[in-house]
Amino acid sequence: MNKEIREKLESMSEKKYSEFSSKIIPGARNILGIRTPILRAYAKELSKQYGEDALDNSDDHYYEEILLRGMIIGYIKPEIEKHLKYISDYVPMIDNWAVCDTFCSTLKIGKKDHARVFEFLQPYIHSQKEFEQRFAAVMLLDHFINEEYIDRTLEQLKVINTDKYYSSMAVAWALAEAYIKYPDKAEPYIRGKVFEAQTHDRAISKLCDSYRVTKEDKERLKALKINIQKV
Repeated sequence: MNKEIREKLESMSEKKYSEFSSKIIPGARNILGIRTPILRAYAKELSKQYGEDALDNSDDHYYEEILLRGMIIGYIKPEIEKHLKYISDYVPMIDNWAVCDTFCSTLKIGKKDHARVFEFLQPYIHSQKEFEQRFAAVMLLDHFINEEYIDRTLEQLKVINTDKYYSSMAVAWALAEAYIKYPDKAEPYIRGKVFEAQTHDRAISKLCDSYRVTKEDKERLKALKINIQKV
């Protein structure tokens, strides 16, 4: 089936989209150029037809093959521990923001197994590897900014090392989203300047770019920036 999958992917590729994607996804290799909705539809088809067996027949030469594997992991429904094993095996394959963010958004296991998934994320929250850090931050963003977990999520975001660009941007994104949904919970973290300076200022920049934040709040938040001009 490997050959069949690869031929199918190659048939869906677009040269111009490949060129565009190469410009906006640093670190991605061998990009065919397949639009995400099309790839998602194919991942759903494979997961429905073959279930977990689809993972045994996927490859990782093309960027889209890696994306496809992550999507299939998101769409299959094994029991929780087996699912977490598939996820932990996949995380080392993450080497760019697009694979990370697509993978995290496709996973739905957090909805019914919050406590176990939150525990599972701990080694990644404490990791010193950039894309493991981003994986942790985006998972918190996608699955744990809610009434039950907001306090713990803000504390865990504070733990993540953000000295690298992609981890910093993810934590800033999560902090901004936490502020939008739970301003009374998140603002003390911004006002108290508990995050690394660039991450702090990046979060404020994201909030100032958001249509979901009032003009008055944007002005007040701008005054809380530290001293980073370009974030």
